[in-house]
Formats: sequence, C-alpha cells, structure tokens
Amino acid sequence: RWVLSLECKGSRNFMSALRRAVEVDFKDRDKHKSQGLYLLTTGIPDQETHVVCAYVAEVCRGFDLQLHICLFSVMEDVGSNGVTPARYANPTETATAFKEIVQAANGRFHWFGEAGIFESDDITAIVSEMEKANSYSQKCALLVESLKQRS
Repeated sequence: RWVLSLECKGSRNFMSALRRAVEVDFKDRDKHKSQGLYLLTTGIPDQETHVVCAYVAEVCRGFDLQLHICLFSVMEDVGSNGVTPARYANPTETATAFKEIVQAANGRFHWFGEAGIFESDDITAIVSEMEKANSYSQKCALLVESLKQRS
C-alpha cells in the first residue's frame, strides 16, 4: 500500500520528511499488517548520520516499521540545479551513511546510477541463496557418486 509521497523542495531534510510520514500516515498502523517506507534519494541527508540512525532506530521500533533506501547516484556537480545542499558527501560516503541508516531501520539498501546497479541487498541475498543451492547441489552430486561407487 502506497501512502505518501514527500518532496523536500531541494533540501535533504530527512528527519523532517520521516517525521511527517510517520505522524501523518502511520498513525493508523494497527489497521495494517506490515508497514514499510521507501526513501528515494540522490544524496546524503542534511543531518549527521549518527543523529539520523538514532532517530530512525527509535521510530522504526516504535512503529514496527522498516525503512528501505534507494540511492540514485547522479554524476553532476554539486549545486548544478541551483540548490547547494546543506551537507555534501561523495557517492561512496553517501552509500556508507545510508547503509548505517538502513541497519538502524532493519531495512534494505539499494544503490544504482546511470551505469546500472552498484549494490543491492536484495540482489546480494539472491546471489547468496544461489551460491548455497549450488553448494548443496555439489554435495548431493558427491554423495550420489559415493553411493554409486559403493554398490
């Protein structure tokens, strides 16, 4: 269920946007079985990462909410759209900050750009499952071969 779209009008005031989403749309959380919030962003929040992590951990625990973040890396100069962000970080630093925030929120992180997918918790989980299945398959093949040799 999609409940809210927030526009920060050029800023990255993450905590204000999250507070607005939680206060407006999640007050009826008892009527819903699961709650999730997706942040689509192009840069680091205006607030320091440790402050955001503490706030997100408290909010997500209180609302049984998962916060998922999709970071789109844009390859343009800072302030090229006429708005200089209150806080700047390069794409790698931004991704690191969002990974910390997602961990505090018990959510998932996805990072992509014009060149494709850089990192995705979902893809990492799928690859891990495929590697596990491949390992079990190889073990089964060895067991079958061992049984054939015995008989």
